[in-house]
Amino acid sequence: MSVREQTVAVWQGKVRIRVLSKGGGPALLFFHGSWGLTWDPFLDELARTFTVYAPEHPGTTPEAPDDIYHLDGLWDLVLCYDELRRALGVEPAVLAGHSFGAMVACEMAAADPGRAAHLVLIDALGFWRDTDPIANWMVLEPAQLRARIFRDPDGESARRMFGVTDDSQAAIAARIRLTWAMGATGKFIWPIPDKGLKKRIHRVTTPTLIVWGKEDRLVPLVTRW
Repeated sequence: MSVREQTVAVWQGKVRIRVLSKGGGPALLFFHGSWGLTWDPFLDELARTFTVYAPEHPGTTPEAPDDIYHLDGLWDLVLCYDELRRALGVEPAVLAGHSFGAMVACEMAAADPGRAAHLVLIDALGFWRDTDPIANWMVLEPAQLRARIFRDPDGESARRMFGVTDDSQAAIAARIRLTWAMGATGKFIWPIPDKGLKKRIHRVTTPTLIVWGKEDRLVPLVTRW
């Protein structure tokens, strides 16, 4: 089964979001991290059990970069994604996300607890402790960032996500996409990746799986927040 693609207009038609999907089981919405959406074997594996819907963060859809300017803050983003979920007709759905996307998934589950069938948070952002700070990924060079979030920064998965290639023009294009994706997501989390989720997380009532990579060097593992 091939990956399907559709573009959905939400937010009074002002924000266009490309959604990649695959599979035929229960609905799962996957929210990507700060470096943009890459369809990879991980999503392929999920699609063996679920119908996976993977939206691009507003502003990172190639033909609609300026649409990000119609969203002013995190609450706008959460409501925008809620409109997308309704437009796709997937409710309730499993909400899953990685890094920044995990924070978005958790905020959505807190905003409307009954809409999430399950919640999966992978290396989630959203909390902050001065004694255990998260690395400032916005100022890292791509190679440094790969070394922070991948066990093997030169492996196939890292090269795929960051567009590492020997083709100089393709490498430049990948660097531009990465920079723009980090800026478009950073708008909602910069400069401190804590927008008050700890005041709302008690509203999350759905069964939740929290996943942390043993060699994650971006988000530290701590025993409690």
